[in-house]
Amino acid sequence: MKVSMEESSVHTEPEIIVRYREMDEPLKRVVAAIRLACGSLIGRREEKSYILNATDIFYFEAVDGKVFIYAEKEVYETSLRLYEIESRFEESDFFRASKSVVANLSKISCVKAVFNGRFEANMKNGEKIIISRQYVPLLKKKLGL
Repeated sequence: MKVSMEESSVHTEPEIIVRYREMDEPLKRVVAAIRLACGSLIGRREEKSYILNATDIFYFEAVDGKVFIYAEKEVYETSLRLYEIESRFEESDFFRASKSVVANLSKISCVKAVFNGRFEANMKNGEKIIISRQYVPLLKKKLGL
């Protein structure tokens, strides 16, 4: 894979062009990482709206019909549904961990098997989430196991 960079005074914003003969897995991961780095979401907290970078998000959780965004120390609310979040970030490190959680794999420090085929993930901010047995195969695929 060849990477070229060009500085230009005529361009007002960075532009990324990917040329390929055939889309393969490494290229898909590169494109997903670029999209994730450029991605942002609106989160609301205390009657204010915040622009959040997707790379700063640890996980999303649905509780009582509302979806919350968990960052390192803050919690925000979003109007997006989990299935919308899942489809928006399907080629990135985000994955469905349970019916109520979409987690960011890059924010997980370690995972361990717990009872009934479920896994427990320790997040880098100290929180723990459960990965239900239905979604463990997806986690293993994301980890390359």
